Amino acid sequence: MTERPSWVKDKNLHKDFEVIKCKPYDDYKDHNNDNDGCYVLIRIDFEHYEIQVAICNYKHEILKAFSGRRAADIYTEIFRYEEEHNLNWFNKKQHIAYLGKELKKAEIALVLGNTSYYQE
Repeated sequence: MTERPSWVKDKNLHKDFEVIKCKPYDDYKDHNNDNDGCYVLIRIDFEHYEIQVAICNYKHEILKAFSGRRAADIYTEIFRYEEEHNLNWFNKKQHIAYLGKELKKAEIALVLGNTSYYQE
């Protein structure tokens, strides 16, 4: 059994509980495209005070564009639209996590007025 981490305090641990140490992720070497899906372009429009997201196919065509002020508003609408129209834009969980991370970065930059935001 793995030693109880101090941050779980008095919580019950499952009999198979373990702490898994994560290896560092290399943004370039470890990245895999969501080849059956799409990719996104994210930018901040300070003139209209919003984040803009373009959903692109691998022919580099913009399929749809979404805009909003908060990360949660945008990814919720993207996933709602994808489901409602029976699309498969985001097939890998890593791709979904990346979208959330980048949208949150853009939201923070928008709120702070940081014009140096760039999409990783």
